[in-house]
Amino acid sequence: MSVLSTRTQRLLEAPVLPLLLSLAAPNIGEAAARITFLTADALFVSWLGSDALAGVAVVFPLFLILQTATASGVGSGVSSAIGRALGAGEHARATSLAGVAVAIALLGAALTTALLLVAGPALYAAMGLAGRPLEMAILYGGVMFGGAGFVWLMNLLANVSRGAGNMMVPAFAIAIGEAFHLALSPALILGWGPFPALGIMGAALAALAAYAVGATVLTLHLVSRQALVRLRLRTVRFRRDEARAILSVGALSAASATLFQITTFFVAGLLSALGSSAVAAYGAANRLEMLQYPITFAFGSPVITMVATAAGARDLDRVRRVAWTGAAVAAAIGLLFTAVALFGGRWMGLFTADPAIRDMGALYLLCQAAVFPFTGAGLAGYFACLGIGFVSGPFVLATVRLILIVGGCWLALSLTGNAVAAFVAVALGIAFFGVGLLILMRAKFRQIGAL
Repeated sequence: MSVLSTRTQRLLEAPVLPLLLSLAAPNIGEAAARITFLTADALFVSWLGSDALAGVAVVFPLFLILQTATASGVGSGVSSAIGRALGAGEHARATSLAGVAVAIALLGAALTTALLLVAGPALYAAMGLAGRPLEMAILYGGVMFGGAGFVWLMNLLANVSRGAGNMMVPAFAIAIGEAFHLALSPALILGWGPFPALGIMGAALAALAAYAVGATVLTLHLVSRQALVRLRLRTVRFRRDEARAILSVGALSAASATLFQITTFFVAGLLSALGSSAVAAYGAANRLEMLQYPITFAFGSPVITMVATAAGARDLDRVRRVAWTGAAVAAAIGLLFTAVALFGGRWMGLFTADPAIRDMGALYLLCQAAVFPFTGAGLAGYFACLGIGFVSGPFVLATVRLILIVGGCWLALSLTGNAVAAFVAVALGIAFFGVGLLILMRAKFRQIGAL
């Protein structure tokens, strides 16, 4: 076993809350960039009218599935495996894991692009889109998923750095990428300066630019001597043990993340029975929920790294303290979203002047207001479980969450035809998931002797 680096020793010995906050600090900038991405993209698309907004409302949840499955799914497997290797003093294994992560990203990108370019149009139509909104969805989705490789590379490379305890570089890469997105979106949509007016295709190209730039910045860092875990060309290949270490956590985690995000896609499809205005309202209102995830991930990412490093060093008491501290912080963050949701009309006013869309979106947010703290605490518990390599239980809970939300929403609409009943069903399913994860995490800690 090699001597632990100073950074790894700090992860194992520094006071939990101050260390968690210091590691999360650069991620707050990353979260701000993610929030800007989610909000600005909807604002830019809204310039093109309600047809574009309805089309993107169906495509964007699929793109968020890709984003979440790679960042907090397979990416969490990367950071967890690297953190455990460094905690055990196995630096050479950590380097090998980084190369295997890139190989996984390249294969995953090829499969994702092929699948969604072929199946995407049929999915959009199946979700109730037709005519001009469907045309918008096909254009937007074709560009976004055609560039899926940038999403895979940036998110897995970011988790190589996070697994080594460096949160600053991923945050910087994502912030720089978002600066390109903000600059290019209006130029490509409206045709400013030398750029052609590409409409909704311009919105998609600008969004992809954020990932392309981020992946470039991360690559330059990881091949440099400043990286604790360096990326070397000879390690970019599949190795069975390293791939198993990543995917034993990452595969089910990605599946859980997919189930988590695909719920939005199904709910949008069910609401299409109430008309395109209902889909547009849900798509805009749901952006607030989507914003909670990157902010919670700002704290959840250090939780994964700190828990994984402590687990690698066999310090189970520290594993417990990190997990519960992260849950408390994430629940407090959720209260901020509750406050915003209580004034949902103002949030919806950012995206539309249509009173029907605005009022329905505000009603949805009012129904969700109470569950944001449960979502935050549950997500922190989810990240702690990934840090110790426990993913089967969270996957089962994610499956049950999907069934409860989609089934409850369908039943509510079938029995009442009322959007309020559907919105309440969604809220109950989300609350179940958050509380269930905390109970599951506590039970697992008891099992491994951390309590």
